[in-house]
Amino acid sequence: MRKSYRVKKEAEFQTVFKKGQSCANRKYVIYMMEKPGQVHFRVGISVGKRIGNAVARNWVKRRIRQSLLELKPDLKQDCDFLVIARPSVAWLSQEESKKQLTHVLKIAKILD
Repeated sequence: MRKSYRVKKEAEFQTVFKKGQSCANRKYVIYMMEKPGQVHFRVGISVGKRIGNAVARNWVKRRIRQSLLELKPDLKQDCDFLVIARPSVAWLSQEESKKQLTHVLKIAKILD
């Protein structure tokens, strides 16, 4: 994903946490905040230390980014959202990870 599609600053993360709505399943938590007039969606990814060492955390982040890239045309465009991985995500295959992410995005009404 290009940088224009990412929520990077701490203040932006906190805004979505405080003002956004949350949805979750067993593998992911999504915080979503609508931003009318925004050209395209922005996503922030958070993977905690409970998942594993830096290699494991980066591996999980790459899988999330790849899944979002594949789902990009179907995602709601006028919102910021955060994807927070739960510890059990570390052992999922790419297909199962994408399936779980798709499920939670549908619950959050970000994915059509």
